[in-house]
Amino acid sequence: MQGAMVNNNQNILNDTLLTQPFLQQDSPLAQCQLVAKVYAGIENAVCVLSDLKANRSYIYSGGVGAALGLEIENEIDSIWEEGLFRRIRQDDLQSKHAMELQFFHMLKDLPNNERYDYYVNSILHMRNAQDEYVQVQHRMFYIRNADNGSVWMALCLYNFPPQQLEGNAYFGRIVNSRTGQILLPDQQQVSTILSEREKDVLRMIKTGSSSKEIAAEFSISVYTVNRHRQNILQKLHVNNSMAACRIADAIHLL
Repeated sequence: MQGAMVNNNQNILNDTLLTQPFLQQDSPLAQCQLVAKVYAGIENAVCVLSDLKANRSYIYSGGVGAALGLEIENEIDSIWEEGLFRRIRQDDLQSKHAMELQFFHMLKDLPNNERYDYYVNSILHMRNAQDEYVQVQHRMFYIRNADNGSVWMALCLYNFPPQQLEGNAYFGRIVNSRTGQILLPDQQQVSTILSEREKDVLRMIKTGSSSKEIAAEFSISVYTVNRHRQNILQKLHVNNSMAACRIADAIHLL
């Protein structure tokens, strides 16, 4: 069951990120690759640069890669670094994907020039070269947007945390690097993405109810139901009701 939830969250993220519309423009790949190489060298980190438009990743490894017993490929035809994921504890991986999904939807509501101020900071448990679980810090940044606002380049950094956290649970936060403000995983903040009526409508959509049936249940017009449907799609940044239900489940919105 745990593995199924991990795969579900990853599939939702995959669909959300890779189906974005991208305007044609000069690729920032070379500049972003340089950033990743610098981080790998300075921090001894494993750096994964993902091109969401091309569905391709570029991996650069500092000393942390050897300590974790990783066999690093330079390039992979996916935005998912499965070789790393297999070493992450499954419930941590599920929490990481859910956090990144929340992060993506938060950023989509911000102006392009403010998005670069935020990143996800997590403490994961990963198996090292001795096959023992150790704490690893994971940071994820979206470092380039397309002109139309679609997120284009993502950078993930894996290294050892400056201090060990007590306990054995996943730790994840969204950080504003400009102000130091810490955001999420405040479920109260997530729960306000949709209004209570929109949540009611989405719950009925999830059960297969038609707009006419939803209208009768809440004593509202079909026109109002369809307006709620459109608002739900816009707020969750998806194109259809099925995707909206999947996103809502993944971020525990309902």
